[in-house]
Amino acid sequence: MIMPNVRRSLQPVPFTQVELTDGFWAPRQETNRTVTLQHIHRKLQETGRIAAFDLNFTRKVPSPIVEIFGDSDVAKWIEAVSYSLATHPDPQLAQTLDEVVNKVIAAQQPDGYLNTHFIVVQPEMRWKNLRDWHEMYCAGHLMEGAVAHAQATGERKLLDALARYADHIDATFGPEPGKKRGYCGHPEIELALVRLYHATGNPRYLKLATFFVDERGRQPHYYDIEARERGEDPASFWAKTYEYCQAHVPIRQQDKVVGHAVRAMYLFSAVADLAHENNDPTLRETCDRLWDNLIHRRMYITGGIGPSRHNEGFTEDYDLPDETAYAETCATIGLIFWNHRLLQFEGDRRFADVMERGLYNGFLSGVTLSGDRFLYENPLSTNGSRHHEEWFYCPCCPPNVARLLASVGGYFYSTGAEDVWVHLFASNHAKVEVAGTALTLREETQYPWDGKVTLQMELERPATFTLHLRLPEWCPGYRLSVNGKALQVQPGPGGYLAVRREWQNGDTVVYEMEMPVQLVWSNPAVRQLEGRVAIQRGPVVYCLESVDNPAAPLDRISIDPAGFLKACT
Repeated sequence: MIMPNVRRSLQPVPFTQVELTDGFWAPRQETNRTVTLQHIHRKLQETGRIAAFDLNFTRKVPSPIVEIFGDSDVAKWIEAVSYSLATHPDPQLAQTLDEVVNKVIAAQQPDGYLNTHFIVVQPEMRWKNLRDWHEMYCAGHLMEGAVAHAQATGERKLLDALARYADHIDATFGPEPGKKRGYCGHPEIELALVRLYHATGNPRYLKLATFFVDERGRQPHYYDIEARERGEDPASFWAKTYEYCQAHVPIRQQDKVVGHAVRAMYLFSAVADLAHENNDPTLRETCDRLWDNLIHRRMYITGGIGPSRHNEGFTEDYDLPDETAYAETCATIGLIFWNHRLLQFEGDRRFADVMERGLYNGFLSGVTLSGDRFLYENPLSTNGSRHHEEWFYCPCCPPNVARLLASVGGYFYSTGAEDVWVHLFASNHAKVEVAGTALTLREETQYPWDGKVTLQMELERPATFTLHLRLPEWCPGYRLSVNGKALQVQPGPGGYLAVRREWQNGDTVVYEMEMPVQLVWSNPAVRQLEGRVAIQRGPVVYCLESVDNPAAPLDRISIDPAGFLKACT
């Protein structure tokens, strides 16, 4: 039997090859570099997270739960700074990064183990509670930080240290006799191991990632086994269900998105990676099945996901309250990660549409323009009691925001052998290889405030390839021209406009997307939003605020659906 090929046909263009020059993303990246990264570093110092790697701290047992995964906050900062340095060299920031990296490396144990809490506070409990204690989660973020650091600096010292940690984990866990058949309660290490595999070329890391995904949720259940070994009744688990850990059933049997939202998105991202790496159609089918459930029944219009504070995650289909929406910033970031991976399989705009919706709404609401205040939760409506904060008791979101902002240029383009795909729009300069030649694509636009996009080709020599332009779901009409000549192009099955020709140096494409103001009603099955409407223009979902509407309480403002709405500049 010949297995179908489900490998990705697109290759994302790295953010290091995309220079954003627009008035929307570029200033936010500059603020991220000059304000956010320093702010996070200061908070990591104030809360002892960086000093923890000196291994000379003392804590009482039981210790605050945040300490158990404090290493991950430092790791995400390392990743974010590395991304920033890769595009914007900064000697002072590089020195600060090097000091932190050296502390992390110095904390590593002779056997490769690296987790400050379980080295100092509870060494006897190492690997004893995978369900709750985030050891592999922290390891995964350290691995991602190490890969980013190596790519940005050319140094291997942190990458080599985390490869030793991965070797230790590989020697401890797996299906072989004498190894533990466990996996982390918070997925993350799975996708990190795939990245480590690509950075080192060591296939053992890909094999280990595959084991962690395949073993998850199998019977006899590992979390039951380890709980009994600790002298605990498995039924005493506070969440009362392993849905919270994405371990209720094996991944290929899942048909609804349940449990903790961030854990789901990180796991699904790894599943998409492994569908490609292992050419596994069952994992690709699983992604499609879960995507349909999430996007059509369990996602807010902002790209926010996970309505419940209780489990930081999902409840039932169409349970999407507005005022009590949890919609964690990290969850939307995970949604963006997952959809970007799915987009690379065959270039289907539905994944880019979700990615864009999350980027412009549920993600950016998580950080102020000043770059030093953040939201953990992103409700659709509020009475004014929710405010951006400097830091959180559980500060996972700020460094997550920083690493995505620093690398957002990597979400705009993909290439194939004879294809260039334009997924997102912003003024930028992108350098790619296509059809055997170097191409610099210069894009100019006022997006997201205007739908006109101009693309100019700079080619070393004429080249024949296909330019794919995404037609967003919100766009009712468009005009397209090359060198001033109008083209009549219909979108393909994946929702992209494909223009194939022999391109010459200096060729100019003008793509004008209609961007009307739109009223968007929720699915009538969402009982909490009955009689309510959202205002959207282009990718942006707008917020009605009392500061702009002082004459009446917001809950008394109504819109005539038959009225005329227009954008004002």
